[in-house]
Amino acid sequence: MTDSLAGSSDSASLTLGSPPSNSCLSTINSSQTMTGVRIDKWLWAARFFKTRALAARACELGRIQSNSQPAKPARAVRVGELLQIRTDSGEFQVEVLLLSEIRGPAALAQTLYRETDSSREARMKAIEERKAMKVFTPAPERRPSKRDRRKIIQFRSQHGCI
Repeated sequence: MTDSLAGSSDSASLTLGSPPSNSCLSTINSSQTMTGVRIDKWLWAARFFKTRALAARACELGRIQSNSQPAKPARAVRVGELLQIRTDSGEFQVEVLLLSEIRGPAALAQTLYRETDSSREARMKAIEERKAMKVFTPAPERRPSKRDRRKIIQFRSQHGCI
């Protein structure tokens, strides 16, 4: 049985002791032949969103822009494009370096794009501001009581906060 595998002329044959191929690496390496990938797939593969549905929803809400134009989920993203991405964790401005349709490990996902220096500085500044705000708004000493919760709900409904 070993002879039939080793003597096979098929290039995909398995030889004993060879490591299995990594589908993520082959997808990224074959990105030179790809001309474009759906932007929702690319955002998911680059790990900006946990699911493709969330990436598509962000596109529909106008939170994703490609070269300063709102992007629909089915729009093809190409190498060299500049994307502006708004997520819960902040705003990113990235340049597309590689294309991939498969979600791989985080280390590989980070090689798909390069964040601009101005975007990185703005995000760090926003993070520092949020940390500073915690000093001025301390956490409450205890959980609100039932009576307190009713007052909070009443206040919010009167002021249109809900």
